[in-house]
Amino acid sequence: MTDYSPTDLAAQLKSGLLSFPVTHFTDDLELDEGGYRKHVAWLSEHPVAGLFAAGGTGEGFSLTFEETDRVVRAAVAEVNGSVPVLAPATGSTLNAIAQAKAAEAAGADGLLLMPPYLTEASQAGLVEHVSRVCAATGLGVVVYSRANAVLNDVSVAAIADRNPTLIGFKDGVGSIEQMTRTYARVGDRLIYVGGLPTAETFALPLLQLGVSTYSSALFNFAPAWAIEFYDAVRAQDRDEVYRRLNDFVLPYLDIRDRTAGYAVSIVKGGLTAIGRPAGPVRPPLVDLREDEVAELGELIARIS
Repeated sequence: MTDYSPTDLAAQLKSGLLSFPVTHFTDDLELDEGGYRKHVAWLSEHPVAGLFAAGGTGEGFSLTFEETDRVVRAAVAEVNGSVPVLAPATGSTLNAIAQAKAAEAAGADGLLLMPPYLTEASQAGLVEHVSRVCAATGLGVVVYSRANAVLNDVSVAAIADRNPTLIGFKDGVGSIEQMTRTYARVGDRLIYVGGLPTAETFALPLLQLGVSTYSSALFNFAPAWAIEFYDAVRAQDRDEVYRRLNDFVLPYLDIRDRTAGYAVSIVKGGLTAIGRPAGPVRPPLVDLREDEVAELGELIARIS
């Protein structure tokens, strides 16, 4: 059972940097639980405010229901209460409810509610989807607004009013107008999490819109650097933020943007580059080429 009430979890997540550990696989694409546990243990040694197991960077979309449960249980066991662990709830409403209940049984501290797959949905339908998942568990829920489940400000206000366990809104769109509307309407009832790929790129401007934290994929292979960057953002040290963007983030984006899906693959490439390999990515993703891993390694060496 979690030690975090939804209110406590919101305060904790808002207090610092968040991250999504990659999920480790063997060369034949089986789950490597031992490698994953070692990685989570290493990450939890650093002052991170929360870890999201089996999320997007963790290739949650490629995991079976049973594998997701194993990953969540492994993360919970490995951090042993030192860092809150949030589990995913994905797919159809019934599947998301089943995952929410499994996460609670596994000892997770909260949920990240992902968009339902494939089908488009009305705002009323999305409000109902979120509300049914929230009602199925006592865990605090962060809803991820992106893809086919982009929530407008009226819908965010509605689900916040209906669901006391809804604690956060993760933005995967980056619309300045929509975030302004959402924060103006909902205010501090929720915490706001930056959820765009390589979130460091957008962290400083989104801070002005109420987005006080973000999920860092870079934390997987450069945890100290990622925390220093976050501290510079929170201090609104523009010179330091842009120095770090120019030194590392923007060249990193140049590699990331070469191939669809590299936003995840490049994180595993970073771990390979620092000698902490996490195995290959699963299809439909593809791994970085060897020369790209070497190029990335040179970038990481500059900030180490």
